[in-house]
Amino acid sequence: MDAQFREIVEGLHTKYEELMAMAPVTIANAPPGPQGGVYLFSKGGEHQYAGRTKRKIRDRLQAHVDQTANDCPFAWRLAREATGRRPTYRKEGGQKQLLADPNFKAAYDHAKREIREMDVRFVGEPDPLKQALLEIYVAVVTGAKYNDLETH
Repeated sequence: MDAQFREIVEGLHTKYEELMAMAPVTIANAPPGPQGGVYLFSKGGEHQYAGRTKRKIRDRLQAHVDQTANDCPFAWRLAREATGRRPTYRKEGGQKQLLADPNFKAAYDHAKREIREMDVRFVGEPDPLKQALLEIYVAVVTGAKYNDLETH
């Protein structure tokens, strides 16, 4: 294995342990957190979704429940699961059309309320490469239910 890559990979578990050692908070009581890092949503002790950001962690967490469309991938996944709607990259069945569907919109709004109440932990990591690998590591190691590493 390449020495530079090995060094990055070998640091992932330490960052994971730091993340898991954090006492869980909710979005409402999350401290500002660092600029850039990885976060993990959990519900009832089951890990749901790992994400990453270059922004202030709290700002990114808040965007999961306050924004629409592209800033809320976790809410989209929950709403799609609840309504049986598969992802599409066509205009028909796309985000704008789904939000116009009252049943989907209700599921999407419910998902955001649910996320707002979930436990969340985070760890700072400003380096984009380390951050990307850490997000994958956290998703795999925790078995985060809603991380989708498939290509669409």
